[in-house]
Amino acid sequence: MIYKTFQDLKLSALGMGCMRLPTIGGNDAQIDEQAAAEMVDYAMAHGVNYYDTAWGYHDGNSETVLGRALAKYPRDRFYLATKFPGYDLSNMDKVQEIFEKQLEKCGVDYFDFYLFHNVCEMNIDAYLDPKYGILDYLLEQKKNGRIRHLGFSAHGSYDVMRRFLDAYGAHMEFCQIQLNYIDWSFQDAKRKVELLGEYGLPVWVMEPLRGGKLATLNAEDSETLRALRPDEAIPAWAFRFLQTVPGVTMILSGMSNAQQMQDNIHTFETDRPLNSEELQALLTIADRMTTGVPCTACHYCTSHCPKGLDIPMLLKLYNEHTFTGGGFLAPMALMAVPADKQPSACIGCRSCEAVCPQQIKISEVFRDFTEKLKA
Repeated sequence: MIYKTFQDLKLSALGMGCMRLPTIGGNDAQIDEQAAAEMVDYAMAHGVNYYDTAWGYHDGNSETVLGRALAKYPRDRFYLATKFPGYDLSNMDKVQEIFEKQLEKCGVDYFDFYLFHNVCEMNIDAYLDPKYGILDYLLEQKKNGRIRHLGFSAHGSYDVMRRFLDAYGAHMEFCQIQLNYIDWSFQDAKRKVELLGEYGLPVWVMEPLRGGKLATLNAEDSETLRALRPDEAIPAWAFRFLQTVPGVTMILSGMSNAQQMQDNIHTFETDRPLNSEELQALLTIADRMTTGVPCTACHYCTSHCPKGLDIPMLLKLYNEHTFTGGGFLAPMALMAVPADKQPSACIGCRSCEAVCPQQIKISEVFRDFTEKLKA
């Protein structure tokens, strides 16, 4: 196992993410506790020392199951991370209640790592609102030794992350973002990594395989990569990409079965960053995979929209929603957009289309987006 230095700690470069534990009968709320415990045992035996859970994972059961699986081990043999669930705005005034319950569920006296969960467009105002006292409470817990390291995770835009960092960055020690070779450009992850570098914050990675989309590739792309590294499995390329990105300290993988666990641990026996030729090949594949509405964000359209829609932003969300076949990112971002600025507000006048250099049929895209969001 490769280890990375974080302050005075040695962290396994691979962390076990506990959002996709094995389940019974496909019921996400019903974790196969024996299988999950066996995966934790295997991880511990092979040098994984970082375990990441959250209040809402597996309908609230992940923290409890993980806590029980780790209970047999000395507390100083593993690092446990969980998060304050600010993705649900109704939780904002419950930070003390939730934190105490999390300690109880996990069966511990302190958390090694604790995060503001999912800083995004929907909750940034509430997270920064002093009336909830979230930061003050968490800093108090850190002072009392019940939080050892404080950070945040973010699915929001670059601008949202910068706003959070401008307000709270002095108190943050790390940041967890969605980072993989698809999202390097697609979700602006490269700029986000650079932003974190400005603040001197190490990068924690979630979704290294993009929810499994990068575990397999089509025959042509697979052959391209095998020609470069005949001994490298396709999923491993996603991890090798991350080993190439400066600032990456922790890579979390939400492994769902023992085979995934074994394969990933084998990959992390070595540090094999990509050379320039390999990196370019991978990014070219990513570009082909994410071909969508070819908006360049020139903004010619926006001044011609009688409804004042942020058309480039909406087209970017459309591409995300289409690529993932649904998912939560686009709907989550749209929760912060007023009803009269949603894709459904388009009146089909086509004024924007008359000035679009890419000749995008914007009104048709917005109709399709509206229908997809209803599905």
